Amino acid sequence: MSISGKSVAFLVSKEGIEQVELTEPWKAVQEAGGTPRLISVESGEVQAFNHLDPADKFRVDEPAEQARAEEYSALVLPGGVANGDLLRWQEPARDFVRRFVATGRPVAVICHGGWVLIDVDAVRGRRITSWPSLAVDYRNAGADWVDEELVVCTGGSFPMISSRNPDDLPAFCRELVSQVEKVDATTTATAN
Repeated sequence: MSISGKSVAFLVSKEGIEQVELTEPWKAVQEAGGTPRLISVESGEVQAFNHLDPADKFRVDEPAEQARAEEYSALVLPGGVANGDLLRWQEPARDFVRRFVATGRPVAVICHGGWVLIDVDAVRGRRITSWPSLAVDYRNAGADWVDEELVVCTGGSFPMISSRNPDDLPAFCRELVSQVEKVDATTTATAN
């Protein structure tokens, strides 16, 4: 599979990102010829974690307020409890997600990364999976939550890929690249 010439946005908060849920999809995008770009609510660096232990820092490519959603073929929302919780109340992150969802292009979410999707009302009527502790949140937001390794939901205005945890990363990464490969980089769908 080749996604040469396509860019993928990775949206994270300033800290609490589950490192492997950022680095493995990032590597999959690069290995398929795509360009991953790190977007956060502020410029500078973000702090990743290995569960509760601080891990590496990563340089932000552009702040969410300045990022142009239509320039990306997909959006990845890595997990990490603190990352997911911080993103959901930061308006620049919510605004970028709203703008990206309106493009009709794929959103890939893993573990706790999807809380922001609940806050922008992007999961109602959708089938999704996540870390089990988010099941009630998704159901309360109108989603059909299931406990599966990988869920690909195409029954809405944008394709949504979801997985539960780092153990699911091989399937998650393969599907991410597959969905990006299908995106026509020259057109943008508009959601209603």
